[in-house]
Amino acid sequence: MFTITLGFAGLRSLFSLIDSLLQTTSLSDQSVAINAPQATNEVIDLLRQLLSATQLVAWGALGVYLLWRGGMKLAEVGLPRRPQAADLRWSIGLAALIGIPGLLFYLAMWQFGLNLGVQPSTLDQTWWRPITLTLSAFGNGFAEEVLVVGYLITRLRQLGMGENTSLIISAVLRGSYHLYQGFGGFLGNVAMGLIFGRVWQRTNRLWPLVAAHTLLDVVAFVGYALLRDHVSWLP
Repeated sequence: MFTITLGFAGLRSLFSLIDSLLQTTSLSDQSVAINAPQATNEVIDLLRQLLSATQLVAWGALGVYLLWRGGMKLAEVGLPRRPQAADLRWSIGLAALIGIPGLLFYLAMWQFGLNLGVQPSTLDQTWWRPITLTLSAFGNGFAEEVLVVGYLITRLRQLGMGENTSLIISAVLRGSYHLYQGFGGFLGNVAMGLIFGRVWQRTNRLWPLVAAHTLLDVVAFVGYALLRDHVSWLP
């Protein structure tokens, strides 16, 4: 599973960080874009952006399918057909808990030279930019929370691994595929993984994590795209 999805992404991210460290400039003088143009032709770029988001959703769907095929009901991993009203409150609370300190932590690590300048979006101003950024945000949230939390921790439980050990493995995996951003990206996402994973272990609700992650990325992607030409301190 992870050799073709997020685990492989973690290895690629590690090599990306090593390459950045080998450059003559510091990490803070380098930049990396999360959502970048994928073609010079606008229509082809749109289609490729949609394919990227679809791939992420497909990764998450694969994890859901493998759990279901293994005999588990989706509600057992926190994906009931009807989300509860409390899920929305959890989503907003988690997004605020992670988002505000996470932004401050990123800015600090960037200023200290331990992180690249992360550009959530460098897409041109097109009518479809908010749509593809929102779809990308959902794809990230769905793929990561289903695979790294719901699927991985469930499988580690089945192997007899303890809750704390499973949580740490899940969080480190989450951090690994953000290494391309620098040490701040790794540590910040490990912290996010510890919080999200523990919430899932205590509540067995996965939809709030997907929604919170999506909300965080929508604010980061769309907000950055709107502000990057108007706020001087953004990378």
